[in-house]
Amino acid sequence: MAAPRKSAGLSGVERRAVELDTIASVLPIDRRDELAELLTDSDIETLRHLVNEGMGANTLRAITSDLAYIEAWALAVTKRSLPWPAPEALLLKFVAQHLWDPQKRVADPDHGMPADVDDNLRGQGFLKTVGPHAPATVRRRLANWSTLTKWRGLDGAFASPALKSAIRLAVRAVPRTRRRKSAKAVTGDVLAKLLATCATDSLRDVRDRAILMVAFASGGRRRSEIAGLRCEQLTVEPPIPVENGAPFPSLAIHLGRTKTSSGEQDDVVYLTGRPVEALHAWMAAAKIDSGSVFRGIGRWGSVSKRALDAQSVNAIVKRRAEMAGLEVGEFSAHGLRSGYLTEAANRGIPLPEAMEQSRHRSVQQASSYYNSATRRNGRAARML
Repeated sequence: MAAPRKSAGLSGVERRAVELDTIASVLPIDRRDELAELLTDSDIETLRHLVNEGMGANTLRAITSDLAYIEAWALAVTKRSLPWPAPEALLLKFVAQHLWDPQKRVADPDHGMPADVDDNLRGQGFLKTVGPHAPATVRRRLANWSTLTKWRGLDGAFASPALKSAIRLAVRAVPRTRRRKSAKAVTGDVLAKLLATCATDSLRDVRDRAILMVAFASGGRRRSEIAGLRCEQLTVEPPIPVENGAPFPSLAIHLGRTKTSSGEQDDVVYLTGRPVEALHAWMAAAKIDSGSVFRGIGRWGSVSKRALDAQSVNAIVKRRAEMAGLEVGEFSAHGLRSGYLTEAANRGIPLPEAMEQSRHRSVQQASSYYNSATRRNGRAARML
């Protein structure tokens, strides 16, 4: 007789909570209990399938977040779980309730998302902003909705002319200026101010100094890459000779799977000089020689065995910005990434060379940061 499963005898919600636990190490989940109540057995099985397929943690996290939002929205609107596949009418309703005209809402209270749906989602913590959603957010959620539908072996109406037309007309009716993830880039001068707040030998200062320097100097690494950095990814390289001076220490970081790579190739970026020294200082002070490089620090100075999460890296940048007397709302961890390319342009480093370190795959995306600095400093902006 087969041994009974550990989840036998549990309620549906309890069983889904156990199932979520089994993939939590691969798919970071902050709201496990709430998701267990919201997601269906089929949803959990789909997430498990994606984990087994080796999808990147960031993509999985985004898909899970969008799936939870769509399920919560469907429950609030239809009073029942999300149907698979979703009918075209439901997709059109999703667009109408998320892309709407605030001015028209003043004259027509029924325009946009109904008040009861808004209150429901806001009460659960799914809705935080006021006003219509960003078109990019709506498109991403529809894309993930479509992807989840296909993984269930079903066809949806996501390519229907009516849906495409609805999105196009809604976006045109309510133009929005696309905002960058960080309002301001953390360029060299800003980074110096942040580092000045890490001047003591306290564990927190030593760690935050290493995080800021490594994230910036390694090409503006994403916060998830810094949070997930492990000792096994680091390789000591031969020192870099310096004329009339001591050689610079050198280190290689093997990135593995990232947002823009498949993980099959060994993407490598290099650290030289001060960032290497800062990293070594942190690892020595925290007695880290294996596992996660950057970890939490307890109230009494104890170093956690668990890695920092990506949001903590963002919080560190904001806290240091506040300590430096900067406007906190203008800076985020992504500012280190855009700041690296902006600083490269300021120093006259060719874009292809900067991209080799940043590992941007899209020239268009990388040059959006690079060209702004180049144009501002160029002759075309100094005609008079």
